[in-house]
Amino acid sequence: MTNANPDLDQLLQAVAQGDSQANEQLFALVYNQLHEIAERYMRRERADHTLQPTALIHEAWLKLITPSITQQYQDQAHFVATASLVMRRILVNHANAHKTQKRGGDAYRQPFLEIADDFEAAAFDLLALDEALENLAKLDPRQAKLVELRFFGGLSVSDAARALNISERTAHNEWAHARAWLRSQLEG
Repeated sequence: MTNANPDLDQLLQAVAQGDSQANEQLFALVYNQLHEIAERYMRRERADHTLQPTALIHEAWLKLITPSITQQYQDQAHFVATASLVMRRILVNHANAHKTQKRGGDAYRQPFLEIADDFEAAAFDLLALDEALENLAKLDPRQAKLVELRFFGGLSVSDAARALNISERTAHNEWAHARAWLRSQLEG
């Protein structure tokens, strides 16, 4: 994702202006990328989860493509990062609803193994991670955003650095610090 897609940037602008044809073109252009993100999320969910990747994409899409929000996207990386965040919020809300359906019972828990560069193998408790990220955001909003871009958005360090308008070296340092802080919160 190192090269931004100029067509996507133009489509985002057209969608922000209310062009329904651009909306359809944009969806077709980003669908595969959104599906990869949704599948990554769903691999980390409990086995009996009722939400499927396609349903997650469509629910997120409805939240992503409102004119007031579409005008705020800076570029493709920002759009994908926002899509990842929206999907995360949907899953957190779903997990909270699942927890309350059990009349106060504890949510299904998977142990958090490790926050590392390769997140594909990690299983974690989404609610605990969400709470830890909210706490990190209070301490250091930029590090929390970096985690969202890397962990949930699947961006490389250089793409995340560009999206946050920081140097790649700073991104590497803050990524290491954020991972260590989250690990201490989730394992403690």
